[in-house]
Amino acid sequence: MKSFRTLMTLLFGSLLPLTLLAADLPKIGQAAPGFALPDQAKRVHKLSDYAGQWVVLYFYPKDDTPGCTKEACSFRDDLVQLEKLGAKVVGISVDDSESHAKFAEKYHLPFPLLADTDGQVAERYGAINDLLVIRIAKRYTFLIDPQGKIARTYLSVDTSRHSQEIIDDLKKLQKQ
Repeated sequence: MKSFRTLMTLLFGSLLPLTLLAADLPKIGQAAPGFALPDQAKRVHKLSDYAGQWVVLYFYPKDDTPGCTKEACSFRDDLVQLEKLGAKVVGISVDDSESHAKFAEKYHLPFPLLADTDGQVAERYGAINDLLVIRIAKRYTFLIDPQGKIARTYLSVDTSRHSQEIIDDLKKLQKQ
């Protein structure tokens, strides 16, 4: 049987952007898709820069919006605990570096916010929404292990408890 994406493409042709359909997500145990993106200071970060460390790679829709602010501030507030567990936090959205710089400064965010302005990295992680005239990242998080493989995916995020959920999962994973 054909996949949903193939079926929808056959039915609707090019009228419906493929990214509106369920994009392929990297699977647990699979190598995390690489990236090279600028942060709020325009310093380029690559996934390979984090080799040997846990990475909390979180995608979010828009700088300085209520849910995104709550999520980012929770990561900020829990950063010491996350770092004690050997994890680095990296945020990604389709906003540009200037927007990220204002957001990071306003909320004292001490971790990189990467500018995926064309949405290509979010697309490789299945974390993009094409809304005909705008693209925004979905609120997805990927916990990447020190070997660069996907250890956990979070596709339904409660911004008020997400950071603690990751801390709990890191503790469990590190006991295995």
